[in-house]
Amino acid sequence: MAGFSRRAGLGALIGLVATRAQANDHGPIRAEAGWSRAAGAGRVGAGYLTLRNTGAADRLVAARAAIAGTVELHTHIHENGVMRMRPVEAIDLPAGGTVTLQPGGLHLMLIDLKQPLRQGETVPVTLVFEKAGEVQAQLAVQSAGARGPGGAMPGGPMPGGPMPGGPMPGGAHRH
Repeated sequence: MAGFSRRAGLGALIGLVATRAQANDHGPIRAEAGWSRAAGAGRVGAGYLTLRNTGAADRLVAARAAIAGTVELHTHIHENGVMRMRPVEAIDLPAGGTVTLQPGGLHLMLIDLKQPLRQGETVPVTLVFEKAGEVQAQLAVQSAGARGPGGAMPGGPMPGGPMPGGPMPGGAHRH
């Protein structure tokens, strides 16, 4: 009987640890209000979301999505009066802080889409943090012209100002 009691106790302990792990499966970082715009297969799309950190400072260092050949971390910069996108090595997430990835600022680039991003669908994305590891996020696909989650289309310009027409010099792409 002693063997049974030890096994039962060990089983209970393992169950407790597993339950605790499930309760904390997101760790200190939450990805909220994720969204994207509709885009065609073979093209590029963008991902926007809010990252909330209740723990120590961390950095978003990578992302991946089955729907894209590559996912890159990007930002917008003004260069000689032209708005351009550039990859960034990481996105800092301060301790107890919030960072919003949004049009005209930091964002995810979904490059070489394997299938279209269709309005009304949801796209899973894995975010990789330096300390917290992997965090799952969902991007709700809005209309092609949406400027916010839920398809919001505010009357004002996008943050950072309007993007001029015509091709973007230097091989940059727009979304």
